Amino acid sequence: MNATIWHNPACGTSRKTLAILQETPGVALTVVEYLKNPYSADKLRQLFQDAGLTARDALRLRGTDAEERGLKNASDDAIIAAMAANPAYVERPIVETDKGVRLCRPQDLVREIL
Repeated sequence: MNATIWHNPACGTSRKTLAILQETPGVALTVVEYLKNPYSADKLRQLFQDAGLTARDALRLRGTDAEERGLKNASDDAIIAAMAANPAYVERPIVETDKGVRLCRPQDLVREIL
């Protein structure tokens, strides 16, 4: 099974999710450090659609200035544009496998798509 994790090594939940993926037999893993290799707006739209999320659902408020910038009440298009420009606004980690996409908070949600 193919799996891609959009990973932030400074995040404990992201590290725990990555460990689950690494420990799962048969997983061909791609790790994308999204702060170094940001998402495109189109990729964000695809991930959110496949995960059944709105952009607001995946907006990271804690540790960012997203709320101060008015993103909490912005349109999905405005949120996605802000996320593409500043990937720290995306909640983490997001995992995509052959079985689907999950925002893995908590990390055990990744098991649903393995």
